[in-house]
Amino acid sequence: MPTETEKQKMGFWSIVLLGINGIIGSGIFLLPNQAMKLIGTASIGVFVFDALLVTSITVCFAECASLFKVNGGPYIYAKAAFGEFVGYEVGFVTWAIRIIAEATMAVAFATALGSVVPAWGSDFAKNIIVTLVIVLLAAMNVSGVTLSKIVNNIVTIAKLFPLLLFILIGFFFIHGNNFHPLFPNGTYQNGAFAAAAIVLFYAFTGFEGLVVAAGDMRKPEKNLPRAILLVIGVVTLFYVLLQVVSVGILGQRLGLSTAPIQEAFGKIAGSFGTGLVAAGTLVSIGGICVASSFITPRSGVAMAENGIMPAVVGKRNHKNAPYVAIIISATISLLIAWSGTFETLAQISVVSRFAQYIPTCLAVIVLRYKQPDQLRTFKVPGGWTIPIIAVLVSVWLLLQVEVGQLLYGLGALVIAIPFYFIMRKSSK
Repeated sequence: MPTETEKQKMGFWSIVLLGINGIIGSGIFLLPNQAMKLIGTASIGVFVFDALLVTSITVCFAECASLFKVNGGPYIYAKAAFGEFVGYEVGFVTWAIRIIAEATMAVAFATALGSVVPAWGSDFAKNIIVTLVIVLLAAMNVSGVTLSKIVNNIVTIAKLFPLLLFILIGFFFIHGNNFHPLFPNGTYQNGAFAAAAIVLFYAFTGFEGLVVAAGDMRKPEKNLPRAILLVIGVVTLFYVLLQVVSVGILGQRLGLSTAPIQEAFGKIAGSFGTGLVAAGTLVSIGGICVASSFITPRSGVAMAENGIMPAVVGKRNHKNAPYVAIIISATISLLIAWSGTFETLAQISVVSRFAQYIPTCLAVIVLRYKQPDQLRTFKVPGGWTIPIIAVLVSVWLLLQVEVGQLLYGLGALVIAIPFYFIMRKSSK
């Protein structure tokens, strides 16, 4: 029989919903037009292409996740494969970026709410909303995994409902002629495919956060690999179907729309469609906030449990919630949101993703020599082929990043170095 603490942890389907919630955000309500503008109807194929690229990285995360039961994700994998220093670099940047992202999403939620209720659009009102969002989510997480799990499950289903309804109804309003021509103006423009692939790739990011909270999941070494692959499969299916239906309803006009899904649904369902999508956008941003508030503190907990953050950071209350890490994450996130500097800080988030992807993909190769096969519940097929492809894909995408963003990201890695030596000396 599972213990009471084990019962409180996330089961398989809660893990899946957390993963979906962490990936599908407000962006998908806007992306169809950007993809259409860049490469036209061929954008449907680009979604599939990106899904394959992301899957090559995802299966590497799945294999590493099958070896560990604790919080930390990329930090734990990098530490096990390359040692404490590399692990710390990955863990420090991951936690810092997730805190910045949490602030960004809270502000995005307040902004979206202000557009729905104009009276709440002032800077003062936005700060009040941001404060309420961050504080209430912190309180929810301090109350334990059970409440966080229930709220995440409800929000994820509520987020997917308008999208699913749009797909089911929209299929009956698709016009075949809208899929021609394949490219804008009937001609392929050099570089359009790469540009579209990069834009759409970021719609899939967020899956890497799922493995960070492994310690608060039931049988993570078995459930996480299956959940990660299922999450990417479900997200890909949603994205491709949304693009097919959007193109099928709006045709070339999709590339000109500023709110593509809302406009497409409004065209077939009137004010009900536009209202549902507007509400769905708000719920979607709120859902990302819920998922982030749960995952973010676990990065700090993992480092505290491994002795390279003060032990107090990893302390848990009687509900088994890491309340100190939750309070630290929420406080810093709130200060960033109030300061208004999060837009600059958020630039390093682009590079930080690769600080998680590349070490994890390489860790697959290294850990095959360090860990016996019988410990794995999932193994990437094809030997080194897929991990190497995943690394090359990550490097290719990293090369597309603006120089300024690259410098911000590298700067974050450099800033982490003195903290590592301070903590190491302190722990000794």
